[in-house]
Amino acid sequence: MNKTVGTNTSAPPKRRISLWLLAPVGIALGFLLAFLLMQLLGSTLFASRSLHGTVLQSPSPMANFTLTAHTGQSVSLHDYRDKVVMLYFGYTFCPDACPVTMSDLAQAMEKLTSAQQEQIQVFMVTVDPERDTKELLADYMAYFHPSFVGLTGTAEDIAQVATPLGIYYEQEEGTAASGYLVNHTTTVLVVDKKGYLRLIYPFNTPAEEIAADMRILVRE
Repeated sequence: MNKTVGTNTSAPPKRRISLWLLAPVGIALGFLLAFLLMQLLGSTLFASRSLHGTVLQSPSPMANFTLTAHTGQSVSLHDYRDKVVMLYFGYTFCPDACPVTMSDLAQAMEKLTSAQQEQIQVFMVTVDPERDTKELLADYMAYFHPSFVGLTGTAEDIAQVATPLGIYYEQEEGTAASGYLVNHTTTVLVVDKKGYLRLIYPFNTPAEEIAADMRILVRE
């Protein structure tokens, strides 16, 4: 007589116990792998990118000012509250620092998309209002970037803007060909969209670093 043998599809008790023991081991290995990956990448996937230049730890609101653009229009800083503003104090007769800085800012702009560029405004405030006419400023700005704006005003107007920001400038003797020169601070000030002074770039800050910062600030 044939006997019917029942089929048991469940795993033997010992195998079930082994699988339950392996589960926490797999979880632990997963956490260990994630930890090692974070160490390898320097946690860059989870940390916010830092800004370059001198970052002001306690940024303060920029005081509003009004000067005259090279177009002849009056320009106030607060008119650009929805943009990132890069502010430089220089002059068109400057033989070295000014053209280098303006070129660096222009190169930084070219590394950005058109949409990003539209959210940024570069101003150069002249520290030589005696010689920097609106026409000279217009030509000088256009040489670097079509969106750059030169600002001028009376000597008193410019001093009221520059002095509270720690901007130094003073005429000094030049050559017979150049006439006088102006010794001046060569830093670039960066004002964020909320009107706070956030960054100060020293002379010769690479265009790549400036562009990287602008990508961050325009998103804020």
